[in-house]
Amino acid sequence: MNLHEYQAKDLLRAAGLPMQPGEVASSAAEAEAIARRAGGPVVVKAQVHAGGRGKAGGVKLAATPADARAAAGAILGMSIKGLTVERVLVADATEIAEEAYVGIIMDRASKAPVVMVSAAGGMEIETVAATTPERVRRLAVDPRYGLLPYEAADLAWFLYPDAARARAATEILRRLYDAFVACGASLVELNPLVTRPDRTLVAVDAKMVIDENALARHPEIAALRDEQAEDPSETAARRANLTFVKLDGTVGCVVNGAGLAMATMDLVKFYGGEPANFLDIGGSSNPEKVVQALQIITADPRVRVILFNIFGGITRTDDVANGIVQALAAHPLTVPLVIRLTGTNDVEAVAILAAHGLSAMTEMDAAVRKAVALATTPVAA
Repeated sequence: MNLHEYQAKDLLRAAGLPMQPGEVASSAAEAEAIARRAGGPVVVKAQVHAGGRGKAGGVKLAATPADARAAAGAILGMSIKGLTVERVLVADATEIAEEAYVGIIMDRASKAPVVMVSAAGGMEIETVAATTPERVRRLAVDPRYGLLPYEAADLAWFLYPDAARARAATEILRRLYDAFVACGASLVELNPLVTRPDRTLVAVDAKMVIDENALARHPEIAALRDEQAEDPSETAARRANLTFVKLDGTVGCVVNGAGLAMATMDLVKFYGGEPANFLDIGGSSNPEKVVQALQIITADPRVRVILFNIFGGITRTDDVANGIVQALAAHPLTVPLVIRLTGTNDVEAVAILAAHGLSAMTEMDAAVRKAVALATTPVAA
């Protein structure tokens, strides 16, 4: 789950990290009032789950409260990468002497949190790592012990040549790691971590992504979710307790089990197609989940064929068949449907489908090839 900048800053500030002061506003009048309380220049920043806010005109410097009102009025309601700006962060303007990058990410390769630091802050870390890899220092942290003091100090000295800033950065790194673990995050970034003219450090931007699996332990963080900033299909899937990730292809996939879902997507690509989604209905034998799955997939106008790939173990294939029949009765399809069912109660499932003019295949390979062929067949003019 993505957090807005102001939400991430609030969490990190509570963890003892030096964050740029600021308040969030949903109207130009509120932005003006916040700027007046700040008593000096402010920066008005669009709060959307998208990068490139500055380039899109979503970040503006305001010298006076009246300027802040005008800036907020210009930013609120604008679209950035398809997302409408509903709120702005009005933060104290900070004089910048230097910029650094500090981040932590869960790394699949090392199976551990990896801390990354660079003195080239204010830029995308991927670009820095690709063009000047020597400017990035990485450390895989042993989760049994956490980020140890000497490890944090070594990273801090990589960033700063002077003792005062290195000591401050050591404490920042340790607190950031503690917050990363405590919040169940999969990513946290301070970019940039700014050196002010008086040589003190403050983070003027923050990004946090929370592992969805950790939200059950953190209802206070789950309450921060901004559903208006999410894809509607992903919101609907979460409410239906379906595991769903929207992709850019044309083959809509409904599968039971994450492993089979991944294998299905791999096979779709192997035969020249592109999956439109990852959708795992899980081991449930609830026909309503199938109905909801079809509704979510058919809402995507790019989908040209729907592929059901069900291997019945815990999942009863006759319940899946009933779900398909119910879904088609309520929402007739405008695209072809390919069904592969095998396993628990598959004889009954085939009979249910046949009674409604539907057929099912038993071989996964053949079903995927058929779905890809239908998805890649040119549409008649």
